[in-house]
Amino acid sequence: ARGFSIPLERPADCGDTDYFDISRLACGRCGAHQRQSAVGSSCVCQPGYRMLSSNGGSSITCEKCPANMSGVTQDGWNCITCPKGLTSEGTCKCLNNEILVERSIDGMLLTEALCIACNGSEPSLSASDASGNRCVRCEQTFINVSKSCDCRSPNILTGGLCFSAGESLPLKGVATVRFGQLGLTLTSAWFLQNLQSSASACWSHSNLTACQALGNMCVMNMNSLSPSSADACGLFQYIYVNTARLGIVHSVAFWRQSLPWLYYGDQPGLASQVLEANHFPAVFTFKGTDKDVKLQFIAASFDAAGNFLKWQSLEGGILQLCPDTQTRLDAAYAFGTTYQQSCKISLSKILLDFPHPIFYDLFLEYSSADGQQALWALPVRNLNLQYSEMFVNQGSNMNNWLLTRRFFLVDALSGKESSSGRLPRAVRIASRVTISIRLVPHSQRGAIYPPLITVAYTDVLVQNPETQSVKVSFSVSYEMEQSEAQTDIALGVLGGLAVLWSLLKTTGWKRRTGSSVIDLQTVLKFLLFYAGDLANVFFLITVGTGIYWLVFFKAQQFVSVLLPLPSQEEDFVTYIACAFSLKALQFLHLLVSQLTVDVFFIDWERPKGKVLKAVEGEGVIKSAAAPVSIWRTYFIANEWNEIQTVRKINPLFQVIAVLFFLEVVGFSNLALMDSSSSLTRSSESYIAPWSRTLRFGVSAALWLAIAFLQILFFSVFYERFVEDKISQFVDLCCMSNISVFLLSHSCFGYYIHGRSVHGHADTNMEEMNLNLKREAENLCSQRGLLPNTECQTFQVSLSRRMRLHYDRIHEALTRKRGPARLVDPSANTFEQSTRAYNTMNKFLGSFIDHVHKELDYVVKDKLLLERILGMEFMEPLDKSLFYNDEGQSFTDVLYYGNETTMLIFDLLFFSVVDLASQSFVLAAIVTYLQQEVFRFIRNALGQKNLAAKTLVDQRFLI
Repeated sequence: ARGFSIPLERPADCGDTDYFDISRLACGRCGAHQRQSAVGSSCVCQPGYRMLSSNGGSSITCEKCPANMSGVTQDGWNCITCPKGLTSEGTCKCLNNEILVERSIDGMLLTEALCIACNGSEPSLSASDASGNRCVRCEQTFINVSKSCDCRSPNILTGGLCFSAGESLPLKGVATVRFGQLGLTLTSAWFLQNLQSSASACWSHSNLTACQALGNMCVMNMNSLSPSSADACGLFQYIYVNTARLGIVHSVAFWRQSLPWLYYGDQPGLASQVLEANHFPAVFTFKGTDKDVKLQFIAASFDAAGNFLKWQSLEGGILQLCPDTQTRLDAAYAFGTTYQQSCKISLSKILLDFPHPIFYDLFLEYSSADGQQALWALPVRNLNLQYSEMFVNQGSNMNNWLLTRRFFLVDALSGKESSSGRLPRAVRIASRVTISIRLVPHSQRGAIYPPLITVAYTDVLVQNPETQSVKVSFSVSYEMEQSEAQTDIALGVLGGLAVLWSLLKTTGWKRRTGSSVIDLQTVLKFLLFYAGDLANVFFLITVGTGIYWLVFFKAQQFVSVLLPLPSQEEDFVTYIACAFSLKALQFLHLLVSQLTVDVFFIDWERPKGKVLKAVEGEGVIKSAAAPVSIWRTYFIANEWNEIQTVRKINPLFQVIAVLFFLEVVGFSNLALMDSSSSLTRSSESYIAPWSRTLRFGVSAALWLAIAFLQILFFSVFYERFVEDKISQFVDLCCMSNISVFLLSHSCFGYYIHGRSVHGHADTNMEEMNLNLKREAENLCSQRGLLPNTECQTFQVSLSRRMRLHYDRIHEALTRKRGPARLVDPSANTFEQSTRAYNTMNKFLGSFIDHVHKELDYVVKDKLLLERILGMEFMEPLDKSLFYNDEGQSFTDVLYYGNETTMLIFDLLFFSVVDLASQSFVLAAIVTYLQQEVFRFIRNALGQKNLAAKTLVDQRFLI
């Protein structure tokens, strides 16, 4: 295969006798007596030789001039005698104030060149121009001072201007520029050439261009303010102070006639007055015309020499160094849109695009009360400003700021130590430009303070521009006074209420455990309750805050609120983190509590008749009661095992629906820091940065809304007409003739009355259908615990005596796992368990049937306040208490009864992952995985607890 590689050669790589061939893109050799031209892409004859022919490149022919005509004309085609010597180029030279004449007026070539002196006296007053080819009128300052073209002593010549000793500026300017970040101070060629002349012309003649040039040099020197310095800013300040007689411009006290407006003054506290004393005389809306929703910035631009260039709008990326599309660049000035742009730019591109600095005085355009167009001058905060230690521009206290007016983006001029040098030694670049807009407090009509432009410069030492790069950024931020008092008050009040609520919970827990002693366990339980309640407080505050900003910021017409800045969101993010941490602690506490619940299935089935049974070891056959089938108990245990992690919502649908609305429908676009409430964004338009507050507000609102709709759907429709697993479980217990006895605390639990009204459940299909038919036709008694009632579920508050009896029997159930000395060696484990199971079944059955008068109970209704507070006022001393429960509160030991805790935990988990990753997709995936992991743990450990507490073999739990 043939390659297409060529060597890289640049014009700078070519030697003095070579030229750069633009067709070959390589260096070529010049002919005899030839050298490289100034441009570098062709050859010219050496000094003392004239051209005979030239076709470009190296296609020229040179001939040596005779000894008596050793000079060459300026066009290089002829030889000529030079009476006053030769230049380094081999052409004739003349003295100062003389012009070179090589041809007569009709174009005839002279044999000998002439050097004709310009007439510098009146009325001609002429001198040679910069090229030395023409006589032109002298510069006006020469004529004003000496009435001639000669600036003789005692007059002072500086920068090509002539000043009399009496009107000259008393100070001698220092033409140095300091690059503080590099620790470099150099003598600037531009300052050396123009500083003293510009200052003198501004001082003596109030020359407008000279004054602007002097102001620009002060800006290039970072507005340095030192009383003892005679640098550009020192000269400017001297002129400013001593020209008060000239008056001011546009009634602005800091804007002196003929001078540029550089400073707002150095009085302490002046900055706060400039920024906050008056609001901008216009209002802004999010839903109005383009003029209402766009900031009309306009800049007066000047070149380094002080010439006014033009008025120009900032639209089009005037201040944005990073390249981008026109639409995205102009989006920076849409009111309410937080704009951020950053990139790295090579130093070579910066030097190419900004060979000369442009200076800007920035204004904001508006319509005055009489309908006329007006401008509002905008202050600049230069973070690199060099001045006395009275001011600290980097501090947050604006009273210590010194505000300025003029700024630039790139200065590659002041860093040149030689006017002929191609590259400066140092370059100063505006690496960070920020426009800050602050809303007037309590504004209802979109009033703002004058925007503040903050500029931070970076000093770059030029070494290899091709490999050096600079990171630059441009941003527009919006802020308002964020009062945290309301949040702090809400947190304090709700936090105090959470303490009281946790104390009530702890009191109820102590009563349910049958203990009145305040011990370490009590304190720990209070802290766990308080963690959950405090998590709810943080959750309410963060959700309320997020939805508040979402609704009021996006829906407002006249601007009255602005989003908090990222630095102002730190407390908000901290609240979310606290809510998640505390809610996670509550969730784990809930999980542990559910995994230690005591469960027992009371089988009411009685034997049907007798069967013959061989007695082992005796060889005889005796009649015995027919055994009762255990399969009903296994069936109920499996159903209980299945409903342990049933929830009121579908978790997978919840995650998918939230993600669908966020990413597909476009609700995530509401979290952007702009004024638009549209759900779609064009791929070509600027995409504002995310607001963490809005991001949480949008996701929380969607999560809660979809969860509410799910709960409404399942409770109103699905559980009524399709399937209600909780009610079905209660019905199944009744049809299976099995009751469920649950103890979530030592002396408190739940009872599901499953005693069959038909007496038997272990029957064939025909009898089962007949029983159901009789029940449907009300031909049998009702299912309730009490006669003629339907209530099958109860909250149970046990007396201490009842709990002791229960523990005594329950001890045998767990003895097989205890020390070997407590285990009966004469009986195997299975027999012990079976005996304990039968004993517990008989005991609880007789307890329900009121057989034990000393362990009796009464059934009653809970008071309304008891239901609200979730505690019992009456302590069961002699008799246990059964509280009628129509709300199936036994689900408190299941996922189903703790949906609020689960829902908030999932939402906070989703939000924390999203805030950390800024990805709704990742947050949804991780949240679903978390749900599945905890569901697996709850199922696995719950199944083990069920097998251990009910003596149902775990192999039958499928």
